[in-house]
Amino acid sequence: MNDEDEGMIPQRAGPPPGVGDSPPPVSRERRGRIAGIDFGRARIGIAITDPDRTLASPHENYARRGPVADARRFQQLVQEEQVVLFVVGLPVHLDGRESEISREARQFGSWLAEATGVPVEYFDERFSTSEAHELLKAAAWKHSRRKRKLDMLAAQVMLSAYLESRGKRPPTPGPL
Repeated sequence: MNDEDEGMIPQRAGPPPGVGDSPPPVSRERRGRIAGIDFGRARIGIAITDPDRTLASPHENYARRGPVADARRFQQLVQEEQVVLFVVGLPVHLDGRESEISREARQFGSWLAEATGVPVEYFDERFSTSEAHELLKAAAWKHSRRKRKLDMLAAQVMLSAYLESRGKRPPTPGPL
């Protein structure tokens, strides 16, 4: 391994924001992509940025298959797409309180960091799924096609909002 390769080694995530110190932001100098995660118990929507981290695009809907297969898939994603950061969406209540599913998303994020060695940040994803649903309805797609695209489009909406707000957002979601 040469000195250039060492800069590409993924680093482990620290504790989630709100628990101890949050992970440092990914520097502009470190090349790689950011992957947005729309967490679900059965399916996970994945969006990914371009290498310059300016645009987010839907990537895939991943049907969960169990911890071993899931770890393999996300490790493969990190390698293939050169992912240096995961942003996991937190579905919080309108008043900013976390829901049961947001606690599960945090647990998933901790597992994801452990499984891949890539840092994880969390981002308020209120309304990302409903916004994605409205975008798909406006495209006049049939219900079955919308359902197949919804989770990865929700991940794209959330990741786009994350990119737009870098440096401007509070560390934890608050009330509207």
